[in-house]
Amino acid sequence: MLKQITDKVLMIRPKHFRMNEQTAVNNYYQHNSDSALSVHSQWLREFDAFVESLRAKKIEVVLYEDLESLDTPDSIFPNNWISFHGNAIITYPMFAQNRRLERRRDILDDLKLRFGFNRRLSFEDWEQEELYLEGTGSLVLDRVNKIAYAVRSMRTSEAVLKAWCVETGYRPVIFWAFQRTSEGRKAVYHTNVVMSIGTEWCVICASAIDDLDERAFVLELLSQSRTVIDISEDSMDGFGGNILEVESSEKKKWLIMSSTASRSLEGHLPQLATFAEPLIVNIEAIENAGGGSARCMLAEVFLFSHEF
Repeated sequence: MLKQITDKVLMIRPKHFRMNEQTAVNNYYQHNSDSALSVHSQWLREFDAFVESLRAKKIEVVLYEDLESLDTPDSIFPNNWISFHGNAIITYPMFAQNRRLERRRDILDDLKLRFGFNRRLSFEDWEQEELYLEGTGSLVLDRVNKIAYAVRSMRTSEAVLKAWCVETGYRPVIFWAFQRTSEGRKAVYHTNVVMSIGTEWCVICASAIDDLDERAFVLELLSQSRTVIDISEDSMDGFGGNILEVESSEKKKWLIMSSTASRSLEGHLPQLATFAEPLIVNIEAIENAGGGSARCMLAEVFLFSHEF
């Protein structure tokens, strides 16, 4: 039986983290950041404290170091280039050229050796057609019901999504979602900003789905198997949708979120806490520069039954 929750997460300790100029063109959550050594030190302190917080709760962190030789400003967000599915690893086509360097053979080889993965699906060739699908940033997966939710964007191609679903047996559910910017409403760059799915719950910013028919369809589908928690656009802008449920080695469920997200979800936290205890981490400097939050920093390592 497939499970929605994992007890292992992959993380990459960064070497060259900064606001990535190649991704800022469509990630409106990114902001210019000082490149002074003190700021770099703050990013590393936040990252290391995050890892320590997870391990303190008996959540296994599969940790790799970024390489000094590669200019990979977004390596801190590994969930965009890799995902795990029982015996299989999937790697993904990336919008930004400097993000493609994050797909490392040494990490893939080590993961196969450590955990026995014996199958790899690669979608990288789609980059030649300038079509992309950025892992579990583009895909929010209902692994139990095998539904792949995806928000259309420059980083999430419907053609690649359909090819992915053919290979994996998932049902594609694709829709538009938008965020407020100084230049008006713009397409949200990743689905995992808009929504998150847990074992018994889902969080979604329904008002970001401007098409009312698409909104109704997505909400109805989600409500068939989970309690739907509808958050505001203010909450989405505060990374309230960018959260992840993880299980500890003691079989305790934790809901991982940033302090920014916890503030934006304040009215919903009591309800969410009935499903999993919140684990709140301070990563505000990382969020400000990288435009991603806690969920983006975690790639779930699923080692359960074969998915496809």
